[in-house]
Amino acid sequence: MSGNFRKLGGAAFMLLLGLLNTGCIKKILLDGQIASTRQASAAVSSISDYHVAKAAGQAGLAQFEGLHYLAPGNRDGLFLLTKNWASVAFAFMEDEMQQAEDLHGDDSELANYHRARAAAAYSRAIFYGIKLLEMDHPGFEAASKNAETIQQWLSAFDDPEEHAPTLMWVGQAWMGRVNLMKDRSEYVGDLFIGVNLVERALALNPEYNYATPHVILGAYHARAAMAELDESKKHFEEALRITEGKALLVKLNYATRYYCVKVDKENYVKLLNEVLAAGDVLPAQRLQNTIAKRRARRFLSEKRMAACGF
Repeated sequence: MSGNFRKLGGAAFMLLLGLLNTGCIKKILLDGQIASTRQASAAVSSISDYHVAKAAGQAGLAQFEGLHYLAPGNRDGLFLLTKNWASVAFAFMEDEMQQAEDLHGDDSELANYHRARAAAAYSRAIFYGIKLLEMDHPGFEAASKNAETIQQWLSAFDDPEEHAPTLMWVGQAWMGRVNLMKDRSEYVGDLFIGVNLVERALALNPEYNYATPHVILGAYHARAAMAELDESKKHFEEALRITEGKALLVKLNYATRYYCVKVDKENYVKLLNEVLAAGDVLPAQRLQNTIAKRRARRFLSEKRMAACGF
């Protein structure tokens, strides 16, 4: 009898071992799939068709959410969700909001609807991004009390390759949400968090994503006529130098943020026309350049130029 029990026990152990090995294999395969998806996601940026890219971006979000459901602790999955929720909010949801503003008014029901969608997408990007950052250094909530505490927490992030991308996308989402929710004091009061996230990303890798940290901070420092316009100009000029003027979102933001606040119509129009006249100058960023051209036309409209005081 005891021999039979030993045989059964041994069979059960082998079965359990087999199941564990199967689980490990599934995890390895899933992690590999997510890592490959992260690498392949860059291909969307080479698409020049705005509507194809929009459909791909929205479909990608569903895919990334599904992968995260299967592997909630996967770092690549969390990064994909952070970057792509922030990107879709900026590239497509804010675009729909701007269209609605031009057609129906800034405070129209449709404009507010798309504004809320974009803000919610930015919030989701922030949620996943903070989870990813806290995998390396917990304590974000406690660090968010003031500029000193957030800077102290951020000083622990020191890997340009691993940390700069996440810090930048979370910061971009944070500042993008504040920009949409200017009438909500609870968001505006926490703007310093997003600024410090992007500043840390800039310190680690100023050239990341075609100098995007410089572009974000250039726009931030030109947020009002009383803001730090000299600092804004420095960031935009450095971004132009790094990208050799080929990343057209740099010129778009330089015009619509800095030269708009400066009430400099000549340079505003000059830069936007340069965006429109540019050819296929940066194949790896065709989508971003297509978005820049799309918005350059919009911001050359009478309504948008009047908002700058021209």
